[in-house]
Amino acid sequence: MIDDDVIDAWFVREVLPLERALTAYLRRNWRMAEDVFDLRQDIYEHAWNGARRELPANTRAYMYTIARNHLINQAKRAQIVSFDIIADLDGVGTDFDIWEAERAMTARDELRHAKAGIDKLPPRCREVVRLRKIEGLTTQEAAETLGVSTETVRQQLKYGMRALIDHMVGGTGKIVRPKFGRRSAGEAQP
Repeated sequence: MIDDDVIDAWFVREVLPLERALTAYLRRNWRMAEDVFDLRQDIYEHAWNGARRELPANTRAYMYTIARNHLINQAKRAQIVSFDIIADLDGVGTDFDIWEAERAMTARDELRHAKAGIDKLPPRCREVVRLRKIEGLTTQEAAETLGVSTETVRQQLKYGMRALIDHMVGGTGKIVRPKFGRRSAGEAQP
């Protein structure tokens, strides 16, 4: 077991600098913004307790693995219905949401529509949108994964998101790149 002072030093040196990125990750991947800070504290607690056995070789990967697993567990818990609640359903009467199924179907249709828009994108642009918006990678991580510059990732994401928004509102969903003006016939050519 590792000494608490060593763990505290590791935590301050390697974990706390990740706080901003970890918070952004949680905001992107959790549906209730008010839970983000509590989730982050839970993740810190899991990380600290896990480090008591052994300090991780790659703190960033360790933290994101804990965060991902914690979010998965929280989502599973949110879907579990207690037997007490089921037993009380007889007393509920007819106060239930009759539009829930319609909302679920609408959400599925919107998801299919968004996927169709993503599928229309050129391959590199589609991959950048997938890595940044679906996988939640940072610009730097996406650039390293694709072997391109961060500026390329930013530009491809900008074009891809504009095209996706255009598709979602009923447009063509085509990539629109800036057009550079041509010289008029009256201008002298060098």
